[in-house]
Amino acid sequence: MSEAPIIEIRGLRKVYRVGKVDVEALRGVDLQVSRGEFLSIVGPSGSGKSTLFHIVGGLTPPTAGVVRVAGDDVGAMSDATRTRMRKQTVSFVFQKFNLLPNLTAGDNIELARYLGGKDHSQDAGFQEALDLLGIAHRMGHKPSELSGGEQQRVAIARAIVNHPAILLADEPTGNLDSANSGAVLEVLRDLNERLGQTILMITHNPDAAAYGHRTVHMQDGRILEPG
Repeated sequence: MSEAPIIEIRGLRKVYRVGKVDVEALRGVDLQVSRGEFLSIVGPSGSGKSTLFHIVGGLTPPTAGVVRVAGDDVGAMSDATRTRMRKQTVSFVFQKFNLLPNLTAGDNIELARYLGGKDHSQDAGFQEALDLLGIAHRMGHKPSELSGGEQQRVAIARAIVNHPAILLADEPTGNLDSANSGAVLEVLRDLNERLGQTILMITHNPDAAAYGHRTVHMQDGRILEPG
């Protein structure tokens, strides 16, 4: 018997009310993501990519359809349950690094561990992730003392410190030059291949999308190709 998908989306619709007008951001999206898959989602601005991420990540509820994340129905969750899901099941990496400037890299990561309800005991799995990220020697430095690529790798470490089942990466290389972009994408691929991290990545760059196992294309709130 095959394993159930870690993300299952059927007939997903999302409608926003803008003044007196209904804006349909998602128009019947169907998608399945296997555990341990690295999926790239590409499409123009306004295609619905970020809305899809926000629903999968529990940041906003769907209007209609079914979204199951790790077996749980996101649409049926209370606000408190969605908050718990963001602490335990899914985590985000954004284009902006969003590191606290007055804390060291290590303290930024430890704060995420604390907020996720984890203790500060030695974590061999996380130490392996730090080694993959190549930032173990930069833990005592503040964000202003790090390059853009190093800051994004710290942001990735912060996102995976509590071992989320799913990592949602929204244009993770958007603020980086080509060299740092390549380094960050290699890190994501290593996390996927060596640690089995499930990754969904939004990108407008087809070269970046190629780092995933599969690419789906979105336009006007719909998926155009299954990949």
